[in-house]
Amino acid sequence: MPPETIDSRVDRLESRVSELEKLPDRLTAVESQIVQLRSEMRNEFSAVREEIREGDTVLVAKIDETRREMHELNDKMRREMHELNDKMRREMHELNNEARRHMLVLHEEVIGRLAIIQEGQPRRRRRKET
Repeated sequence: MPPETIDSRVDRLESRVSELEKLPDRLTAVESQIVQLRSEMRNEFSAVREEIREGDTVLVAKIDETRREMHELNDKMRREMHELNDKMRREMHELNNEARRHMLVLHEEVIGRLAIIQEGQPRRRRRKET
């Protein structure tokens, strides 16, 4: 390879230096883009955090509303169970009383029939105890 001339080396050096002189402007542009990106990201993260907080607030409100509705339903079911329990007790007492009346009628009927049967039979003598 032939040796380079000083002129060609100087030309090459000048072109490199001119390229290097452009670097600070390019770095400044990149730096401003980074600053802008950081600012945009900060704003977006803040917006996301705010949306999460709002979502949490809505979620907590929904949970509270659901909890309140469940308590209301629980109270309503408890009242209905007590009413049903009272109704069942009344019906059981009525059926029990009806069964007793029916048993008494049957008992009286059996006693009456036994009396009729005994009337038609000759009297037995009782043994004397010795």
